[in-house]
Amino acid sequence: MSMLHTVNKSPFERNTLASCLGHAKAGSDILLIEDGVYAAVRGTSHEDMVRNAVGTHNVYVLGPDLLARGMNPEQVIEGISVADYGDFVDLTEKHDKVQAWL
Repeated sequence: MSMLHTVNKSPFERNTLASCLGHAKAGSDILLIEDGVYAAVRGTSHEDMVRNAVGTHNVYVLGPDLLARGMNPEQVIEGISVADYGDFVDLTEKHDKVQAWL
C-alpha cells in the first residue's frame, strides 16, 4: 500500500512536518503545500531535517504555493522536486491513500 503525505503547516509554527517524517515509511512521497512550503527553502533552521528526509523519501513542494509566498524554485533545497497542480493530481492518483498532516 502506497501513501502520499501532505504537509500544509509551516515548520516554524507547528511540528507537523516532524510528526509526518517520524511516521512516514521510507520511500513514501511527501508533498509540501500551503505554508508547508517554508520547509523546502534553503538556509532555515529546518534545512537539516528536510535534507535528511530527501535521503529516504520523495519530497515535493507545490510551486504555485511557493511563488504565492514570495519564494522561487531556485531557493528550494537540492533533491526536492517542484510540482505543479497537475503533478499534485498525479501524485494523488498514484497512491492508495493520502494522509493530510494538519
